[in-house]
Amino acid sequence: MPINQSFRFAVAPMMDWTDRHCRAFHRVLSVRARLYTEMVTANAVIFGDRERLLGYSPQEHPIAVQLGGSDPEALAKAAAISAEWGYDEINLNVGCPSDRVQGGNFGACLMRDPALVARCVATMKAAVAIPVTVKCRLGVDEQDPEVALDALADAVLAAGADGLIVHARKAWLEGLSPKENRDIPPLDYDRVHRLKARLPDVPVCLNGGIATLEAGETQLAHVDGVMLGRAAYQQPELLLRVDSVFFGEVDPHPDAFAAVAAFEPYVAAHLAAGGRLHDITRHMLGLFTGRPGARAFRRHLATEGVKPDAGLDVLRAAVDEVRRAEERRSLVA
Repeated sequence: MPINQSFRFAVAPMMDWTDRHCRAFHRVLSVRARLYTEMVTANAVIFGDRERLLGYSPQEHPIAVQLGGSDPEALAKAAAISAEWGYDEINLNVGCPSDRVQGGNFGACLMRDPALVARCVATMKAAVAIPVTVKCRLGVDEQDPEVALDALADAVLAAGADGLIVHARKAWLEGLSPKENRDIPPLDYDRVHRLKARLPDVPVCLNGGIATLEAGETQLAHVDGVMLGRAAYQQPELLLRVDSVFFGEVDPHPDAFAAVAAFEPYVAAHLAAGGRLHDITRHMLGLFTGRPGARAFRRHLATEGVKPDAGLDVLRAAVDEVRRAEERRSLVA
């Protein structure tokens, strides 16, 4: 499938959140959403525990690995390793504003050096046969987004990048914390729209501040795809409609209850391998947000799911809290 079609909907890479268990859960909710790993540094891939860093379940496809770094040769090695592991896309992080990535000269600070980013992309493209994409911001600090975004885009596209994912905010590396950088810099969707209009043949995906599927669908009049982050993680039930809304296909499950039931074999396999229930259920706490019993669901998983011997019965009991609450509401109605 052309990447601009698979770009139509994606769940953003999020540190400490989009690990393999989170992705496996999201895949149950949507067959077509494009999933991304947490950012992993190139050197970690080269020298670290690859099963822990790159391991995933086959059902997670289509899945992309997001790499962080600024050494072209190291990135090329990490990209080649990731491709060998079967990933569908290599994504270079040029948008993360954290202090840690600035210290390592990667992430959003690379917006200041489009030529270096282009060299990174070119070496990765030479090392792999799968798409290489770039995720960036509009600019950093005092940069003019009109100039900075075009400069970055033109440089990486000339180097062979297969697509761009643009978080529609500037990053302020001086004066704002990483958390503040997710909310305080104003969104500028129009700037991303102008980029896409200037580059009609380049897949462009928009990220930042999209809270509903409907808001994301509206953006498809201007860009090739949308990427949801916190909304998808904190209210994962919305992913149940992605396949129909964005791809015109039948959704995999009629409701969240059916989705949890379908996810049980994955949970059981993790437990049988010696894993803990909380490894998985920490990513499920927002599933029933806004529904009767949601608070009881979260409370049960937060108190019982963290116990070393917690099993599937704990997850089922938490789901039953929602079922009973909805039954009570229907009787009152």
